[in-house]
Amino acid sequence: MIRLFAALAIPEEIAEGLARRQNGLPGARWRPLEAFHITLRFFGDLREDVAADVDTELSTISGERLNLELAGVGAFGEAEDIHAVWAGVEEDSALRHLAKSCETGARRAGLAADKRSYRPHVTLAYLRRPDPDRVAHWIQANNLLHSPPFSLDRFGLYSSWQTDEGSRYRLEREYPLG
Repeated sequence: MIRLFAALAIPEEIAEGLARRQNGLPGARWRPLEAFHITLRFFGDLREDVAADVDTELSTISGERLNLELAGVGAFGEAEDIHAVWAGVEEDSALRHLAKSCETGARRAGLAADKRSYRPHVTLAYLRRPDPDRVAHWIQANNLLHSPPFSLDRFGLYSSWQTDEGSRYRLEREYPLG
């Protein structure tokens, strides 16, 4: 079994700007720069043959080059159940189309539909039972985040595994855009 997801890597200069916001939340498990990405579709734990089918489907996707910007921050969960803080991605129709194409590819490879609505973001930290007031304060202090525009000409298929320091990712395959 291999745990896979499709994602867009964040350029180093954009990641460095995000890293400067990684403070002010006690107990936060801040993500390393190399882990910053925008997930297009999480596939989960797959058998090798299904993973090969997913790869085949992703290789047929023809999307346009993306011009994106990050804007705002937020959190997943409520009150004591807040479990992550993130940077948002400005609305972009080409990004939505690419994510939908990844979803279609997953279904063609035999995976069940993802029932969650797509919310593009970059996870900055994972949290365990944080003080909701501290999270609200962090969001208020960082909500004016707005990155310079950046362009992406490829997306990737990544594997994921757990370590004592958190999830680690490896690029397994890249697919061109544009």
